[in-house]
Amino acid sequence: MQKIKKAFILILNFIFKNHEKYMTIQALIVSAYYFRCIKNVPMSKLESRFGERGRESADTESIPNLKIAMHVSDRVGRVTMKAPWETKCLCRAWTAQYLLKKRHIHSTLYLGVGHDKDGKMVAHAWIRCGQIYVTGGDGHEYSTVAYFYA
Repeated sequence: MQKIKKAFILILNFIFKNHEKYMTIQALIVSAYYFRCIKNVPMSKLESRFGERGRESADTESIPNLKIAMHVSDRVGRVTMKAPWETKCLCRAWTAQYLLKKRHIHSTLYLGVGHDKDGKMVAHAWIRCGQIYVTGGDGHEYSTVAYFYA
């Protein structure tokens, strides 16, 4: 009985008291949910969930918020790299946007198009918070098609 109680306390501490692990679990669950949404829901219906279309977040952000944004970037990158489902740029960007929004930090989700080495048109999504790009790089090689404020 004592071992079960100790294991239960360890699990609770893992989930609720260690913020890095909490964000990791949160990113894992959210990215799985968004992966299923992207695969099963038409993009026209998903667009309303991205935020306010045509509005960007401010170019400046406080240092503590930028630190949190960098931490979110790290967590999303690590989780989505090892996730057993396909996590492309839109899933990563949407997950990061959700995690930032839950922490009351404004960001902008960008959707863009460009061309690959073979000349085929490709789509890309990325997130900007203040001066930094949280996911997807800076999108310089892509033409911005839409952006959403959250």
